[in-house]
Amino acid sequence: MSYTQINVNIIEQLKQIIDSQDVLTDHENLEKYGQDETEDFIFKPEVVVKPKSVHEISEIMKLANAYKIPVTARGSGTGLSGGALPIHGGIIISMERFNHILNIDERNLQATVEPGVINYIFQEEVKKVGLFYPPDPASWGSCSLGGNVAHSSGGPKAVKYGTTRDYVLNIEMVLPNGDIIWTGANTLKYSTGYNLTHLMVGSEGTLGIITKIVFKLIPLPKHDLLMLVPFTSAEKACEAVGATFRAGITPSAMEFMERDAIDWSIKFAGEVNFTIKPEWNALLLIEVDGNNMDVLFNDCETISNIMAENGCDEILMADSAEQKAALWKIRRKVGEAVKSNSVYKEEDTVVPRAELPVLLKGVKEIGNKYGFKSVCYGHAGDGNLHVNIIKGDLSDEVWETELPKGIIEIFELCKKLGGTISGEHGIGLVQKDYLSIVFPEYQIELMRNIKKLFDPNLILNPGKMVF
Repeated sequence: MSYTQINVNIIEQLKQIIDSQDVLTDHENLEKYGQDETEDFIFKPEVVVKPKSVHEISEIMKLANAYKIPVTARGSGTGLSGGALPIHGGIIISMERFNHILNIDERNLQATVEPGVINYIFQEEVKKVGLFYPPDPASWGSCSLGGNVAHSSGGPKAVKYGTTRDYVLNIEMVLPNGDIIWTGANTLKYSTGYNLTHLMVGSEGTLGIITKIVFKLIPLPKHDLLMLVPFTSAEKACEAVGATFRAGITPSAMEFMERDAIDWSIKFAGEVNFTIKPEWNALLLIEVDGNNMDVLFNDCETISNIMAENGCDEILMADSAEQKAALWKIRRKVGEAVKSNSVYKEEDTVVPRAELPVLLKGVKEIGNKYGFKSVCYGHAGDGNLHVNIIKGDLSDEVWETELPKGIIEIFELCKKLGGTISGEHGIGLVQKDYLSIVFPEYQIELMRNIKKLFDPNLILNPGKMVF
């Protein structure tokens, strides 16, 4: 695809649409907005714009569509699949000024927000009125809700409450030609034509630019209990996960961390007030929540018995809000800790939860075959294992030529086990070449045709997912 380079004339037209100080072309800003949290990639845009209204975005898209200029919408830049990287240059539309919670509807248990609102801030605001928005990615303190919708983000509480997709009722969006539409209705049921709302969730900014989101909310659980369960065997820890659900218990979170992930995160996040024994090779962080403490204590007793049957060591119950926060900090900081230690690639594998021990064993065997080390952690309760492949002492040649073979084998194993190649991080740039492992060509072509229908000139976030 051939795109138009941005010239002085186009810059001036952009300045007619939005305030001139919100049109950025200096090197520092182009470099800043040309990267996210995906490895060490940098793709500089030609210009960054910071609109304040849906109508400004509409005019920008009309201009870009007329000149065939690539446009990439960007939230907080916390993505891990390269979804916000402007690999063809062009315009970055930063959504940072769209950061308002427009309405919290306590009568209907809904909220209308702009896409630049930070996940954690939104959660705290709805808690003030006794409501709950469960999706909580590890980067919840910095990631934006628009980015969460674009990738159908999950997080620890997805195991009980579902992912972002399960909470989106309606979306206002700007199409690539500048048209402004709402995708559905603010209702819990929807059977009125094709469901464009669900199509937009997970579309990674390739079909339209999200400008408002209507979320479903639920009542806030009154209580939660948190357990830290150590194992000498990482595979036994994974086996205990499936056993918990087969016993009729659904935790509100069930997180897995193997030894290196624990050590690196503690070093990165700071000291904790309990001892990590040398023989521990994995931890499960298990939370239950609800409104009846007797029920929760009974659940914890059942879980403890299941863990013991699978060979756990002594279980730690967090006995204060501070200790709960410290344990969750270790889990949420793993990704940053890995990135601070080495060049790495993160694969977002997901399989049916009972197959998690097989996946973990297979990842380690594939690593031994190709000579790479992996640090694994993730949302064990829903079978979502983050595989961080560490470059360490590997030569550039091995990293570039042998590692992709290993990644292919990991993804082929996921498919064999009934899973897929991304549970919550998305396809973006870094996974698009692996789509053929899980989809036949005619299915990928169907996705391409959907993209072309929305975006005939292929200007919106080009080079991602299926193009």
